[in-house]
Amino acid sequence: MTTAEGSPRGVARVDVDGRLEHRVVRATLTLRGPDGAPLAGQPVTVRQTRHAFAFGNIGFDFVPLANDETDDAPRAAFGGASPATARTIAELWFDVFNTVTLPFYWAGFEPERGRPDTRRLHRTAQWFVDRGVAVKGHPLVWHTLAPPWLLDLDEGDVEEVVRARITREVGDFGDVIRTWDAINEVVIMPVFEKEENAITELARRLGRVQTVRLAFETARAADPGLTLLLNDFNMSAAYERLVEECLDAGIRIDALGLQSHMHQGYWGEERTLEVLDRFSRFGLPLHLTETTLVSGELMPPEIVDLNDYQVPSWPTTPEGEERQADELERHYRTLLGHPAVQAATYWGLTDDGSWLGAPSGLLRADGTPKPGYEAVRRLVREEWWLSPREVVTDGHGRMVVEGFAGEYEVDVDGTTVPVQLDLTDGRTQEVALLVG
Repeated sequence: MTTAEGSPRGVARVDVDGRLEHRVVRATLTLRGPDGAPLAGQPVTVRQTRHAFAFGNIGFDFVPLANDETDDAPRAAFGGASPATARTIAELWFDVFNTVTLPFYWAGFEPERGRPDTRRLHRTAQWFVDRGVAVKGHPLVWHTLAPPWLLDLDEGDVEEVVRARITREVGDFGDVIRTWDAINEVVIMPVFEKEENAITELARRLGRVQTVRLAFETARAADPGLTLLLNDFNMSAAYERLVEECLDAGIRIDALGLQSHMHQGYWGEERTLEVLDRFSRFGLPLHLTETTLVSGELMPPEIVDLNDYQVPSWPTTPEGEERQADELERHYRTLLGHPAVQAATYWGLTDDGSWLGAPSGLLRADGTPKPGYEAVRRLVREEWWLSPREVVTDGHGRMVVEGFAGEYEVDVDGTTVPVQLDLTDGRTQEVALLVG
């Protein structure tokens, strides 16, 4: 692109829907050689390497694979493909997602007191980090899947053991996990009656706000630099009140986790935006932590607890797959269009081992992509992605990059220079690059 004399001639620009302009950074890059002189008229290739937005999925499928386990290794709770399937779908996972959620359900992580599955989960987290993926742990505190051995402890001892568990996991995984769901589903926690567990009893004794304080402040004391989420499936005013009460009590919450398991049907843009607007009033980043959309028959609307719907077979269908693809695209466009949303995690890549056996994966059980996978990939890696562009710097060594916030590379005469476009510095930036 050629402009008036003295202005940048090289512009690498992503074409973006106007509703997503708040995601785009315009950066003027000035390239200088080792002597500090501007590299005028220099051919340059610019490419995007990562989104700042957290496009996430669970990594339960890959725990056995990351640990070189055999095909008969046990699957994770709440979803997870067989090791054989995991080997065939890994490339598809990494082609779309940059953030992973790993399972720290306490009953499975430490079925026998004092023998946590630290080594295995740490190897999995490191496996993702080595491949450029940010890792989140889920969750530090939750009443469901609390270890049965907690019930053998005195009431006063449970709190201390919970604190010790939080401190241990935050410390043991601090080099690979910087984000945690500090506590999960607190709205229902003190009144949960489906199964006896010590965490519900603790929440009844302390109350919701103090239980949240326990989780957040214990984790924060162990590592002040963590990002800690309050996460819930309850999108009613009850969750809003809990957030309000926690903030009024001085509890520092870094982001709000909003679950959106849509087994009973797509929320639609109107309801989704209504939820996002209600929770964005707190001024905290919103993370859509658990999203599912099915590609088969919908779960009946009268089911209150999704876990109660147990069927012998829940197949994907061609019609359902087309519906899922359409809804996925609409959902992701809605999320990216809302400035408060910082992350969106889809709950499962494949139907093999999916939560509740639902056809909610982006891949079929045999590992082949559904239209929904292709729809999400097209958005993340094509429409919202700056493919390699060749430009030429102007007489002052300048060029312009307009793209989604994230990480980029500039190739200059055989040298690659990394560039970060960061929305926290404003949507217009000046960046000086020293080449060579």
